[in-house]
Amino acid sequence: MAEGNLYIVSAPSGAGKTSLVNRFVEIDKQTVISISHTTRAIRPGEKDGVNYHFVDNTAFRGMIDRGDFLEYAEVFDNFYGTSNSCIQQQLVEGLDIILEIDWQGARQVRQKIRNTTGIFILPPSRNTLRRRLIDRGQDSEDIITRRMQDAVSESSHFDEYDYLIINDDFDTALQELAAVFRAQRLRLSRQCKRHAPMINDLLRVLS
Repeated sequence: MAEGNLYIVSAPSGAGKTSLVNRFVEIDKQTVISISHTTRAIRPGEKDGVNYHFVDNTAFRGMIDRGDFLEYAEVFDNFYGTSNSCIQQQLVEGLDIILEIDWQGARQVRQKIRNTTGIFILPPSRNTLRRRLIDRGQDSEDIITRRMQDAVSESSHFDEYDYLIINDDFDTALQELAAVFRAQRLRLSRQCKRHAPMINDLLRVLS
C-alpha cells in the first residue's frame, strides 16, 4: 500500500478555507482532516473529538513539554496543535491528510516532514473578505478589524506554498482543490508504490 500524502491548507480568516475543505472530504473518501488540539472555547454546534480536541492551557503545555506535537501555534490568544503520532498512523494507512494550519505551523511541519504539499487560499478582494467576516455574525466590530489586520499578515506568506487557489466562486475553487489532489496521486513515486505488482508483471512480460 502506498503511504498517504500530507497536505497543508492555509488561508486568512474568512477566505472560505474550512467550507472548501469540509466539502472536499465529503466527496473524497481517501482524504481526512486532521483533528487539532486547541485551548479555544468550544463554539455552539461543535463537538469535542470531531471539530477539535478541546483542552485547557495546562494540558496543552504538558503536551508541548512531552514533544507530542508535530506543530503548534498561538492564534488569536489561543493555542492550536497537531498530534504527531496520529498523523503518522494515518499516513501509514494510506490516507491523505489535510492540516488546516497557519503559516507558522506550516513552517514547523516542513522542518519535520519535508514531503508535504502546501495549498494557500485567498479571497478575491479585501472587500469580499470583510463582508464574509461580517456575514458570519460571530464577531464584534473590533474583532473583525483585528481579523482584517491579521489577514493581511497571514496572506503575505502565500508564496511559501506550492499551490494558490482564489476562492471567488465556491464550485470553481472546489474543483481546483480536487485537481491538486488528483495531480499529487498521479505522481510517479506514488503510482509506482500503488501499482508495483502490475508494473513488475508488465515489465517481466515485455522483457
